Amino acid sequence: MSSIDALAITLISELLTADQLLRNRLTRVLPNRMEISHFSVLNHLARGGQERSPAQLARSFHVTRGAMTNTLGKLEAAGFVHIRPDWDDARKKLVAISPAGLAARDAALAAITPLVSDILSELGDQKVRTALPVLREIRLKLEKG
Repeated sequence: MSSIDALAITLISELLTADQLLRNRLTRVLPNRMEISHFSVLNHLARGGQERSPAQLARSFHVTRGAMTNTLGKLEAAGFVHIRPDWDDARKKLVAISPAGLAARDAALAAITPLVSDILSELGDQKVRTALPVLREIRLKLEKG
């Protein structure tokens, strides 16, 4: 195995392990048995400030439409999103975050902020600022397929 291959394997191993550890810690602190996927969709809708179709959300999160439909169904049952027909094309639907969804998203942010802040303060701002462009570039390359 070449040194480049070993480096690539080490990088992937570190990314996968960090992802799993972060997901485990986030799952433990999210309120009311909220799942990471629920928080992610609520956060996306809150930050975007506009309705999105389930297909657009599925593309944004790189999941199947079925997986997004499942997540949206749970969020709708909890009262966190409103799903309505698209008035321009009744075959389509549009999703908006509800006031209860905004409150749930804010509660989740309040719960995860100390965890993320602790990690950031231990690493230091400069290390994080240095790592972000590399992580972003990896993500962009992976998105291109």
